[in-house]
Amino acid sequence: MDMTVSTRAQEDEAPDAGDFLLWILVWSELAAFGILLVAFMVAGVVQADQFAAARLHLNAPLAALNTAVLLTSGWQAARAARPGATRGEARGALIVAALFGLLFVAIKLFEYRGEIGHTGDEAYGVFFELYFLLTGFHLLHVAFGALVLLLVSWRVGRANVVLITTLWHVFDLIWIVMFPLVYLA
Repeated sequence: MDMTVSTRAQEDEAPDAGDFLLWILVWSELAAFGILLVAFMVAGVVQADQFAAARLHLNAPLAALNTAVLLTSGWQAARAARPGATRGEARGALIVAALFGLLFVAIKLFEYRGEIGHTGDEAYGVFFELYFLLTGFHLLHVAFGALVLLLVSWRVGRANVVLITTLWHVFDLIWIVMFPLVYLA
């Protein structure tokens, strides 16, 4: 067997999850969302009555559905990143993950339609401003991530699959923390 082919095959199969850049991205995402979530929680303590009144206007069942959609997308991303996945399997799983990510975006935009009118209403304090900042920032990450999933599915490479699926799982994790804090607290 040619040594060059063997080395390339090993590099293609070797996970790159320990890559320094990847962990900088992961921790910067967690820090940014952590700051926003802390601000949301502090404002929720300071304006407890307004936040309680504002939450009555959120669509928690739709947000729960969106949680299932995003977790299904994460499951597909995990399937794509399996070490034994063929390029075809990874490609298919990445495309399905991206489609579920775009479905998340569509559902969230539909949900926003019923909530946007409450922004600026003094009865709810800063709830909706922080709500749209927090969930909108997440929404942009999901939309961009879904497009990157599609891009990577077009040119499947082990390092790219590991990078985007790891970040995709960070977006899942952030939503899993955000959902109960925003909708159920």
